[in-house]
This record gives sequence, structure tokens and C-alpha cells, in this order.
Amino acid sequence: MQGRMFYVKDILKMAIPIIYGNIGFIMIGVGDVIVAGRHSTDTLAAISIATAITHCIMIFGIGILCTISPILSNYRGENKKIEEYFYPSLIFTFLLSCFICAVMLGCIPIIDKIGFAQNLTPMVKDYFFITAFATFGGYLHCMSKEYLQSFEIVVFPNILTVFCIFLNVLLNVIFAFGYGVIPEMGVKGLAIASLMTRYFMGLVLLVYCYKKLNIQKLKHKENLIKYYKDLLRIGMPSSLATVIEFAGFNIVAVVMGRISGLYAAAHNLICTLTSVAFMIPLAISNALGVKVGFSNGATYFKSLKNYAFTGLIMSAGVMGISAIILGLFPELFVKIFTNDSELINVCIPIVYILCTFQIFDGLQVTLAGIFKGLKNTKIVMLSNIVSYWFIAFPLGCLLGLHFKLNLFGFWLSIALSSIILVIILYSVMIKKFKQMSEQPIS
Repeated sequence: MQGRMFYVKDILKMAIPIIYGNIGFIMIGVGDVIVAGRHSTDTLAAISIATAITHCIMIFGIGILCTISPILSNYRGENKKIEEYFYPSLIFTFLLSCFICAVMLGCIPIIDKIGFAQNLTPMVKDYFFITAFATFGGYLHCMSKEYLQSFEIVVFPNILTVFCIFLNVLLNVIFAFGYGVIPEMGVKGLAIASLMTRYFMGLVLLVYCYKKLNIQKLKHKENLIKYYKDLLRIGMPSSLATVIEFAGFNIVAVVMGRISGLYAAAHNLICTLTSVAFMIPLAISNALGVKVGFSNGATYFKSLKNYAFTGLIMSAGVMGISAIILGLFPELFVKIFTNDSELINVCIPIVYILCTFQIFDGLQVTLAGIFKGLKNTKIVMLSNIVSYWFIAFPLGCLLGLHFKLNLFGFWLSIALSSIILVIILYSVMIKKFKQMSEQPIS
């Protein structure tokens, strides 16, 4: 048996560039929040509400596309030529983008009926409309990144994401506040900046795929049918699990937004704060999807289990350190995003809950990556339903609305649900590994 350090190094070799990229991706969102907060609290509240809804819709497609690298890694472990699957992936992505764009446009009339503050509703609708057409660029970037990741090509795609932090901030400032002949557009400007950034990222990676890889046409129609079936069979449960998780978080912004824009802004700020550290276990999860996927396809079950347990230990360690730092300096981190004293007072008590939540949130996303590699994503979906909708949301309504704990009550329930989610997924994983131990191993 190879030493644990071999697996640590092998995971990090792939995960470190992905960490840069994931942090870069979330920092693009952080840039939106910072610029919006500097523009006005209403602007921050409007994009908080708008992104809470648009992310829940867009993440459905992203969840499916994010199974491309685990699926193709399984194929690579089976000695299949995955160079043939680029064009099928591109076609699938275009059709998926059209569908999601249509759904988002169809949802705009419903915004008037939700009951947001009158001054926020027009801004939310403007952001929604522009973001719908950003879907094509965002999904093209996701597909290209996943396809390259299946070959364990991770450096350039993630360097590109880091570069786009600065591009996005620059565009945000220009279009939100106005510059020269460009008028001040506020929320519209933030949406336009995001749209331009997403298309830039998608088109650059598309060109890189053509330059870097020996892309071939798929020769056998039955392979195309099997690939699309795998994308839907594995991708749909994985995607729905992600949607359920996102909806569990973002429904809080919607509910709190009806009470006060201040709570919606606070929730968005807290989610942004935890998302930065979350990018590290997410990167480990991405790496494990590929490593576990390849080991699963090649039936290297000992390696598969070693990758899984090593990844879990790494995620728990990183998020534990993050929780300690966040707990020691809560006010310092909150003030990065806002100088509004009322908003700061709402956020700081929730930061302490965040310290516990982060550890289990890191573990659950790592476990989800392991199950993607195992091509068993239904359990992730079912576990998310139980944790977020049977436990977190009802308990959050009880604590937050009935007992008047507001956003603090909702975050208590979210933290508890994350613990339950990890217990369920870990128990199923152990059971799966016991079944594997009874099979011949390489």
C-alpha cells in the first residue's frame, strides 16, 4: 500500500490550481458584492435577492456539466478515447444553455408577485433579464473547464479565472458607477459586467481546447447515446442535489428579503464570506471526482479508498483552520464588505455559527465529489432533500419567524442540517466501501 503522503501530493497536484481557480471564481462574486455595497445598500440588497434566484436556476445546468470530468475520467480508466467527446459536450452545453435561458426569462414576470420592496423589484428584474443571456458564456466556460479537467489539465483554466477577478472588478466599477461616456447604471451595470466576463472566460477556454487537445469526431453513435445517458443519469441527481442545497440557502434570502432588505444583504454577505474558504474543499472534491473516477473505471479499489479518506482528512483540516481564524476576527472580515453599522451588527453573531458550519460544509462537498467518481449521485440528492428541506427550512422558519430570531435562527438550522448531511453521506460511503472490499481488487 502506498503511503498516505503519496495521495496527499497527488490530490494537491491537481487541487492547488483548482483552488486558485475556485477562489478566483468566488472572488469574482466577492467583487460584485463589494462594488454593490459601495454603490448603495439598496444595490447590494437587489443583487442579493436576484442572485439568490438566478443562481438556483443556473446551478441546475452547472450541476449537470460538472459531471463531465468524473464521467470522462471513468471512461479514461476504461481506456476509451475521451478526445472524441468534445463535440458532443459542446452540443449538449448549447442546448442546455438555451433551455436555462428560456426558464430564466419566463420567471421574470413572477418577480412582481413575490412581494419584495417596491424600490428593489425593478432592479431585481433588470439583473434577471441580463443574467439570462449570460448563461451561454457561463456554461461554455464550465463545459470547457470540465473537459480539460478530465485530462487533468487544470493550470491554464484556473489562471484564466484568477485574471478575470480583476477584469470583472474593473468592468463592475465602470458600468456600475459610470466612466466617461458610460453612464452610471448601478444594478444593470453589475449584470452587464458579469455577462461580459463570462463570455470572455468561455470563449478563451474554447479556443484553448482546440489548441491544446487533439479533438476528434465521435465514431460510434452508440457511444454518443451512452454518453448522453450517463450525463443525465449521473448529472441529473448531482445537479438536483446542488439545486436543493442552493435553494436551501437562497430561499432564506428571499424570505428575509420580504421582511427587510437588510437581512437579504446580510445573508448574501455571510454566504460570500463562507464561500471563500469553501473553494478549497470544493477543489479537493473536483480532484477526487477525477481521481476516484479513474480508479473506479480501472477497478483500482485500494487507490480509490485511499484517495477518498485522504481527501476527507484534508478538507476537515483546512476548514477547521478557517473556522478558527474566522472566529477570532469576525468583525474584521465583515468590514471588508460593508461599513454599515446596522448590517455589521446583524452579521457578527452569525459568523460564530459559521465556524461550525464550515467544517461540515467542507466534508459534505468532498463526499459529493467521491460519489461523483463512484457514479452514484442519487444518494447525494436524497441526502440534500432530507437535510435542507425536511430539517433546515422547517426548523429555520420555526426559529427565525416564530421565535423571532430572524436570520440568526435560519443559520442555526442550516448548521444542524449540514451535520446530518455529512453523517448520512459518510455512512453510505462506508457501506459502499465494504461492498467493494468483497470484490477482487487491483
